[in-house]
Amino acid sequence: MKSPITGKEMTLQIEKSILEFRKEKFEYNHKSYYCADSGESFTTTELDEFNLNQVYNQYRDKHNIPFPDQIIKLRNTYGLSASMMSKILGFGTNSYRNYEKGEVPSLANANLINTVSNSILNFKLLVDLNNDLNDEEKIKILKRIEVIIENYRESKDDKNYVGILFENRLPDNYTGYRKPDMEKMSNMILFFAEKLNPTETMMNKLLFYSDFYNYKNTAYSISGANYMAHNYGPVPVRFGGIFDYAVNKDYIFMKVEDYGNGYWGKCFYKSSQKDFNSELFNSEEIESLNVIVNTFRGCNATQIMGKSHEEKAWLENEKSKSLIDYNYAFELIHV
Repeated sequence: MKSPITGKEMTLQIEKSILEFRKEKFEYNHKSYYCADSGESFTTTELDEFNLNQVYNQYRDKHNIPFPDQIIKLRNTYGLSASMMSKILGFGTNSYRNYEKGEVPSLANANLINTVSNSILNFKLLVDLNNDLNDEEKIKILKRIEVIIENYRESKDDKNYVGILFENRLPDNYTGYRKPDMEKMSNMILFFAEKLNPTETMMNKLLFYSDFYNYKNTAYSISGANYMAHNYGPVPVRFGGIFDYAVNKDYIFMKVEDYGNGYWGKCFYKSSQKDFNSELFNSEEIESLNVIVNTFRGCNATQIMGKSHEEKAWLENEKSKSLIDYNYAFELIHV
């Protein structure tokens, strides 16, 4: 970005700052462009949104307020319009739509959204008791709810397994403020398998860099996965179970291959049963995945592991094998 004062290119800087939101103060990583000649700093609309999202994310986490992607997913589950969701929940006409776009709900409205998100039966009860719905609307929605309940029963074991892998974790600074999403994670694994056929060690690093790089640029991870500092670098928590899931669901298959010098390792390949589902990802997430592929295409497992060992995210957590806070994303040196 060029300085509006001198017309020269400015440098992007990141510095700690504090912002007050709803009478609470939050520290965040403030991004701005710095004009060296004038000493002034400038932001764009995109940077303002990025900076604010970091504060909103902390507020949502602190008060258990659902995130926009969770609010969108709830509505899509029932195949309803945003205005219909507002009517069922008793919100203002445009409230649900605004929440999907990023407006932070009041604590009371957030509690109601959580209540129906956590229980299909609670949502059904709200529909049953809603006097603003006409009979035709009510019958249509209740039929849809019955289908969802039946589908849930059929997939209950699968959901329980995924819940165990991700510890039923809610969005926070260790998930990149996303609720863990196995479908997106599995598609990320498929994406890298198709592009690079990586080893297990390399796959772990590709996932780490893609999630943290996306957080660095958007204030959100892609998959919502937790990462920990393993001996061989950052890895998703319970990565073995995650990879097994991707294999069992036919996203990928793995082969043990001879890499010479007595070294054998698992290698990832795309399954013929599934293709990468780009509709699960927004444009920024797709860009992040492609950046990681292009950045590490020429690396082998040893090289990318070495690079990950230079990251502060690993250096400051390796000794205790701790979970890695996504705020380390702002200190990445290789992407």
